Amino acid sequence: MPALRMLTLALALVAMPGMARTPQTTPLQVPAHGVIGVADAQLSPDFWIARSKAPDAPLMTRAAIDARNARLLREDTSMHDLTALPATLARTQVAGWITGLASPPTRALWDEAGNPVARTALDAIVANRALDAIPASQPTRFGLAVQRASLRAFPTTLRVFNSNDDADIDRFQESALFPGDPVVIAHASSDGQWLFVVSPRYAAWVEATAIAEGSRDAVLGYGQRAPYRIITGAKPRTVFTREEPRLSELQLDMGTRVPLAQAAPDQPVNGQHPYSAWTLSLPVRNADGRLAFAPALLQKIADSRADYLPLTRANILRQAFKFLGERYGWGHSYNGRDCSGFVSDVYRSMGVQLPRNTGDQAKSPVFARTSFAPEDGRDKRMAAVRAMQVGDLIYIPGHVMMYIGDIDGMPYVIHDTNGGSYLGADGKPRSLGLNGVSVTPLLPLRFGKDHDYVDRITNIVKVAAAQ
Repeated sequence: MPALRMLTLALALVAMPGMARTPQTTPLQVPAHGVIGVADAQLSPDFWIARSKAPDAPLMTRAAIDARNARLLREDTSMHDLTALPATLARTQVAGWITGLASPPTRALWDEAGNPVARTALDAIVANRALDAIPASQPTRFGLAVQRASLRAFPTTLRVFNSNDDADIDRFQESALFPGDPVVIAHASSDGQWLFVVSPRYAAWVEATAIAEGSRDAVLGYGQRAPYRIITGAKPRTVFTREEPRLSELQLDMGTRVPLAQAAPDQPVNGQHPYSAWTLSLPVRNADGRLAFAPALLQKIADSRADYLPLTRANILRQAFKFLGERYGWGHSYNGRDCSGFVSDVYRSMGVQLPRNTGDQAKSPVFARTSFAPEDGRDKRMAAVRAMQVGDLIYIPGHVMMYIGDIDGMPYVIHDTNGGSYLGADGKPRSLGLNGVSVTPLLPLRFGKDHDYVDRITNIVKVAAAQ
């Protein structure tokens, strides 16, 4: 076909010893869109669900998931159990959080326009942390995020990059908070525009306007209120309202848990009858920065549930594919997510909590995993690849992929990636330029000419398996 050209894989699967699954005996095609081995039919979760074994079988009970989430808070040092923090915070604790997040930059950095960032500007940003103003001790303060907000390495909105031709990987971007996320407010910047906060999964700087301060009981109790809705869509929004602009078209990302408001079913909410929507109770920030709650409508047609989705192979696939095609966003930038944020949000919709970053996810003590040392050979890694189940997570340095199934012995993954390359028929690497949530075969993916992704696998984590 004119739209397809054939490519012989540099990895000869038929030569691999002990191949348990049917080996790939035909070359992968490269369609007109250029993504090797991917046909349009494979861009639907139904394609992969049909190929899965027992896709609707529950993999863990709700009680088992809750117990493991509790273990995660207790045993994983990357997590923060806000309920266990003392009533007062010592200077050493707060300073340790802040300085442990990021060291003052020493290398050259560039801004979005490709201009070098002046050393004086960087020094001012570092000084804005106001480390000398941290008191010897302070009462532990609590707050809720009132909107999706970036978590930053330093108290600044300045986006910085390692080179003048890269405007995607902002080195000051860390992660994001979602509406209703609880935090401990540990410190404020010199200019008062930023707060250093500790959330269950991350400690970093956030713009002060994104946080409403409240009592410990109000903040920590918000996530326990019932009844509630679990957001199962990618990122639905509340209904527009001019009566409560703070909650008008507010984005609620996948996995967010929002309690329902106590409201009469026949009375208007923000000027609109609520019978075709869920009336949510959402946090808002008053003019004095204090926490309050206000109602907002979420259309019933939007993807949400009265509880978390059951943890099944089918649900893992359906949830992952809701992000297919979303732009890659390092540290949850670009109103999207990165590789580890993607898998976290997918599993969160089924009640499963993961650490934020790939390194912590790959080594968390509470998940069943297979680890590989640098000296482990390819055969050991391929044996683990052949044993993967739908939803397993594959970690390589700086990246994570989710296994979704096989086609004729070729493992496929869905992942949020800003790159991707394979070897062309001429033996030279060819960039895929994916830059988003993508479906790809695993084995052709390369680290340059001499190494593929399989060679670099450090861990395979079975999130859906009880340890």
